[in-house]
Amino acid sequence: MNKKTIILSALAMAAIQASAQQITAKHEVIDCGNVAYENPVTVKFELKNSGHSALQINKVRTSCGCTTVEYPKGSIPAGDAFTVSATYDAQQMGHFKKDIGLYSNASDKPFYLSIRGVVMEEVVDFSGNYPYTFVNIRADQNNIEFDDVNRGDRPMQKIHILNGSTQPISPTVMHLPPYLSANVSPTTIMPGRQGTVSVILDSKKLRDYGLTQTSVFLGMFPGDKVSPEKEIPVSAVLLPAFTEMTESQLANAPQVRLSQENVDFVMNGKAKKTETITIENVGRSDLNISSLQMFTSGLKVKLNKTRLLPNETATLKITAEAKTLRGARTKPRVLMITNDPEKSKVVININIK
Repeated sequence: MNKKTIILSALAMAAIQASAQQITAKHEVIDCGNVAYENPVTVKFELKNSGHSALQINKVRTSCGCTTVEYPKGSIPAGDAFTVSATYDAQQMGHFKKDIGLYSNASDKPFYLSIRGVVMEEVVDFSGNYPYTFVNIRADQNNIEFDDVNRGDRPMQKIHILNGSTQPISPTVMHLPPYLSANVSPTTIMPGRQGTVSVILDSKKLRDYGLTQTSVFLGMFPGDKVSPEKEIPVSAVLLPAFTEMTESQLANAPQVRLSQENVDFVMNGKAKKTETITIENVGRSDLNISSLQMFTSGLKVKLNKTRLLPNETATLKITAEAKTLRGARTKPRVLMITNDPEKSKVVININIK
């Protein structure tokens, strides 16, 4: 056997040994949601020996004595699933996060699991309504809007949900763009029980000022299929910053004025109708309209100029399509972003009658 063959054989053996035992988990972190004070909460982690030989858990360590753990003491064959149960005593009020380290023959380093939640003196359920449905999940709203966001903000919006099925579910938010993150609390929601979806916006990752729109999808479990009935439209309006303007610049700034900001479309059976708005610059310097966007389909806009000198006017024509607007999930509006420091965001509300 030559030197090259020996090296290749050694590398192959190392690869086989490295993958001999491997732990994978359905959830490495389980959120318990709101927990009543002095009412211990137990969670079950679903794990699997994804390696090619038997797995042996030698010991378990927790981050404090407030958490007890039950785990398999015997050998776990390759490919077998197993469960680790963790119980937190809930003896302290407030947020908690407890770590569990599994020491095994799979690695020299422990495999970590975590439980988290909030201990409250009294757990009060959401008392509102759930008028919207995402397959078997009921919710108090079906879209998310982040309004008046400044660069650097990290606002959060919540959707309260209810498990309307007869089985436990582990909801997940799918197809998140880079500027959004989300979590669901608790991780597993029993039939008829409530939970919360929290969606967080990282405004630093938004590319442009004005309106950014996307859709995420609420699944009943990780890996669930994307479908229209699970869609949650998400919009964010990022405002330009004028914080470094001097008093003189502010005094000589442009100022936008509209003939109306609430437009009523009386369709009278017509498929389309157009209304006109006059935009005027009543300030002392040039007014720039940098963005003109619609929050929903079914609207078309036409602006004859985007730069207005002092005392100059522009004409904005808005066309509404009745059929498309009837199926809109969000309120029809037109967004305009300007360099008026007092009114950088202008929203024109559309009412269809």
